[in-house]
Amino acid sequence: MNELLRPPSLPVTTRAAEGLLRRRFTVAEIDSMVASGIIAEDEHIELIGGEVVPMSPKGRRHEIIRTELAFQLSRQCPANLHVASEPYLRLAPDTASEPDIIVYPATMRSPDVDGQTVLLVIEVSDTSLAYDLGVKAAIHASHGVREYWVINAKTLETTVHRSPTASRYADVRLLAANTRLSPLLAPELDATLDQLDLE
Repeated sequence: MNELLRPPSLPVTTRAAEGLLRRRFTVAEIDSMVASGIIAEDEHIELIGGEVVPMSPKGRRHEIIRTELAFQLSRQCPANLHVASEPYLRLAPDTASEPDIIVYPATMRSPDVDGQTVLLVIEVSDTSLAYDLGVKAAIHASHGVREYWVINAKTLETTVHRSPTASRYADVRLLAANTRLSPLLAPELDATLDQLDLE
């Protein structure tokens, strides 16, 4: 993309090192860059295998779905669970994602939650649907995320991923918008997406 035509909300990216080795970053280094102001606190990035990946801007429908679903899950939340919206989920020393919603034990602080301890990871996807169903699903499976939902922002269909292996999920199901969704590890929470107030 011509940098002069790039929307101001997108960070400048480069392909100058295409095919060449790149320097790997760690989550600790990214945290330090945020603390020192090199990376803005509200900049949406993920660290995948040591590489900084800028995330696409989120559209209006995406934000409405995320907000309404997080609100509904939070209202149902018992004292032993927490729901967080857009947390930084540390999966490995060189990998951290920024899912739309996570559910985790209330005994933990959200920065300490990782792939082994998170109970549910939810992504609301529009332009990133293929990425979230492919690359990101494999990343979450390989780091032990036990349940991962990808919600298609256009259709409200949800792909539920369970039973992680070293490289993929063994149990993947596509559920219609009128299906009652309930996480295995947090059955107190549920949602039927076509009943959310999205107007």
